[in-house]
Amino acid sequence: METLMKFRSGIFLKSASSSSIEFSRLSYSSVFRSDSGRNFISMKSEIPRNLFFQGKSHKFSIVCGSKDHHGPPDSSFQGSESFFRRGLEAMEMVYLNRNPTAKAILELVRSIGDDRICYDHFAFRTFGVNGHGIDSMAKFFTDFGYVQREELRFPAKKLKAFWFSPPSIPYSDAGTGANGPLPRIFISELLVDQMSPEAQKIIRKHTELSGNGKYHAALASALGSLTWEKPSFTEFQQLARESEYAAWTLVNGYALNHVTISTHRLKSHLRKIGSLNQFIEQKGFNLNSEGGVLKVSPDGLLLQSSTVADSTSFQFSDGIIESVPCSYIEFAERLVLPEFKNLPENEVKEFHRRDGFEVGNADKIFESTSRDQLTRRVV
Repeated sequence: METLMKFRSGIFLKSASSSSIEFSRLSYSSVFRSDSGRNFISMKSEIPRNLFFQGKSHKFSIVCGSKDHHGPPDSSFQGSESFFRRGLEAMEMVYLNRNPTAKAILELVRSIGDDRICYDHFAFRTFGVNGHGIDSMAKFFTDFGYVQREELRFPAKKLKAFWFSPPSIPYSDAGTGANGPLPRIFISELLVDQMSPEAQKIIRKHTELSGNGKYHAALASALGSLTWEKPSFTEFQQLARESEYAAWTLVNGYALNHVTISTHRLKSHLRKIGSLNQFIEQKGFNLNSEGGVLKVSPDGLLLQSSTVADSTSFQFSDGIIESVPCSYIEFAERLVLPEFKNLPENEVKEFHRRDGFEVGNADKIFESTSRDQLTRRVV
């Protein structure tokens, strides 16, 4: 049985019961695929010093029914576009240098018909404590005209998130990547107060050592630097046992967790996400299989998939060097909303398509950095 609830915001909810990572200039000597199908970066030696209800479980699909999402963006860009894009480019560059899978896939997709890449969204992870949560990263984007949208909750993972819609800004048809259409922004945070006392102690220790680093989250992301000192391997292991999200954030900080290719904006046959998934797997890359390779929202209008995260060698504060998960790349196809289904294809704009995010999809995409996905074998 399904019910449809409308809130004053115009959002409909459909309910169905049921220190630097300082991977130093990030030069790497080789990239290879292990028996488990994951990617691993062998670093050179220069590594320096849903609405949640108690009782019945519910799945929610955010269906945008407000004017804001059925028309062009209602926010104007604020400030210098060239400065803002340089910031995005720097974040993108750190991400590509650390994640050879993402770099290789972007180059492969571009090579089909000399296509351009449009990003659907950028995603970041944060600690919701001591001012290091969502707001610390969001400020950079809202200062330039981004608008905060819906909240998403992930009770089992002790997470919450907000997404932010981009401001209106002209862009060149030739623009690609960080110089193409501005991406949505998805920022999540770990609800640290819900963690065990032991885990809280580790997280609070490092965020407190960060001092005013929380005010420079975007700079940390652009530099590829942690705002706190490196943790010990024991601290990393302890967090990983309780929350792989927490362990990832401890060693990656504000680095881009993933970028997402907007598949429907491609010109080649890869614009259909099913074709893109098949293409990627044929090239030997491992896709996140949690809940199935293709994640589909309950309304059937948001289709998503992602690779499994790359891994890299990380030198902990106690001198131990171990493999830790880095980032991954996601793919999203947003279908045309029912009320616009009769529009000619050449007249369909982004605001005619499904907007927002879906808790069920995102919950499975989070698993791209999990040990289960990194170590599973390809069958």
